[in-house]
Amino acid sequence: MGQSESREGELAKLPPGQRLQRGWPVTHYGPVPKFKPDRWEFRVFGATADGDKRCWTHEEFSALPYSTVVADLHCVTKFSMLDAEWGGVSALAIVELAPPAPDVTHVMVWAEYGFSSNLRLTDFMTETAIFATHKDGEPLTAEHGFPVRLVVPHLYAWKGPKWVRGVEYMTADRRGFWEERGYHNIGDPWAEQRYSYQEEPGDGPEL
Repeated sequence: MGQSESREGELAKLPPGQRLQRGWPVTHYGPVPKFKPDRWEFRVFGATADGDKRCWTHEEFSALPYSTVVADLHCVTKFSMLDAEWGGVSALAIVELAPPAPDVTHVMVWAEYGFSSNLRLTDFMTETAIFATHKDGEPLTAEHGFPVRLVVPHLYAWKGPKWVRGVEYMTADRRGFWEERGYHNIGDPWAEQRYSYQEEPGDGPEL
């Protein structure tokens, strides 16, 4: 395959309005948190199947089954990074270890400093959604979300927060941090669901 054909293939993978990015820009709101392994835990709580929460220390979380996913990252600021290898714990593995109650429809993913992002359970439980600890075989840097960030490749990247600390199972939708501040409640890059004014009835709770 020639260089031009290769580039055409890459461009064909881009959602509308996105540009191909070489490298990985750092984008986030607020300061980079300091990782304190003795205080770090990953929690699953809310409407769990048994009513109890599950907690893992960093050592315990690091010992969970390791998976890899080759997937793209689409940022709402219009850059896309293609074919990165993400390594970590799949969202499906977390659901298996800490099942939701039957009436759960959404999750809220919580991160440091109270940051949050809501997802439909169906989006969370895809085979490519992963709590990433590594990219391309290397541990994440602090600026890119170490020790854990969520990657949900079929949605805009803000739906996968950096510095994740837990998952809340919910029986009704509730907007997260950016969703309360004008970003689209679903965030599908192929439909260019960037902002809340684009929402259709049923896309999310009223602002």
